[in-house]
Amino acid sequence: MEFQEEIRRKKGREKIVMLTAYDYQMAKILDETGIDLILVGDSLGMVVQGHKDTKKVTMEDMLYHTRAVARGAKKTPIIGDMPINSCNTVEDGLRNAKRFLEAGAHGVKIEGNKPEVIKALINAGIPVMGHVGMLPQLSETYRVKGKNPEEAEKIFQDALELDKLGVFSIVIECVPESLAKSITEKVKAPTIGIGAGKHCDGQVLVINDLLGLDESFKPKFVKRYANLNSVIKDAVSKFVEEVHTGRYPDKEHTYH
Repeated sequence: MEFQEEIRRKKGREKIVMLTAYDYQMAKILDETGIDLILVGDSLGMVVQGHKDTKKVTMEDMLYHTRAVARGAKKTPIIGDMPINSCNTVEDGLRNAKRFLEAGAHGVKIEGNKPEVIKALINAGIPVMGHVGMLPQLSETYRVKGKNPEEAEKIFQDALELDKLGVFSIVIECVPESLAKSITEKVKAPTIGIGAGKHCDGQVLVINDLLGLDESFKPKFVKRYANLNSVIKDAVSKFVEEVHTGRYPDKEHTYH
């Protein structure tokens, strides 16, 4: 069964789990956890490159990280996040989506409602994941979208159109739970929420947020399942102490 059909089949039956990965080591770990999808997100602009948003991420950046993830994940389908300005035209969209597949991705995610591009990709046999709600590539500030009726209706209609185009799933980001619920109940494609409440067909988080790597970044929707920031600092502190005191390297960790 094609992976996108397997994802579609889960709607209303089994929750979908997607996490981001940006490198070989993390992809290899996630590949053994039983999650449904790995997203090579353009969020790497923030968590890997240190930018304030995703707007400076290039196709070359995305392809580099997609190749690394593909070396580590051998079982889990990989979705490449089309970065800003990579699919402004049908020609650009087709060319860059094919580059993602060549790099090891199994499908691509496109932010916003770009019907001509999405239709062309799907017609070319390229699986497309939609993305509505808060769109980091377009937003000047990161905030909840769809609180006023006009904005909510636009998001709702965009989701309906993406569904009609044939996307295999739709990410809903940072919207009121009631809006995400309405979309999920109306569309045939499974919805994957991030800051969109419990009624979506699945959930996605940035792996760095889930693992608690950045103590300064914690939007309301992020739940930390570990605090690796402290774990890493503690481990490095112990290493520094043992080097300074001469306890490392000891006999056990020295070649003879």
